[in-house]
Amino acid sequence: MKTDTQYSSLVRENRTVIDTNAAAFHLGRKPQTLRKWACLEDGPLRPIRINGRLAWSVADIQRLVNGGQ
Repeated sequence: MKTDTQYSSLVRENRTVIDTNAAAFHLGRKPQTLRKWACLEDGPLRPIRINGRLAWSVADIQRLVNGGQ
């Protein structure tokens, strides 16, 4: 059963980091792609690890979405 998750706009996001699923949504990628970037360290973004979990910087995502690298 698939659940529809609602993600807030990046402009309205008040957290400094978001989880992999939310980051993938905003980047238009699949979550597994972001996990691959983290594992191989070859993607345009680098996550931070919090207790073994990946967290993605909202500022970095905004910068990438707006055309910056």
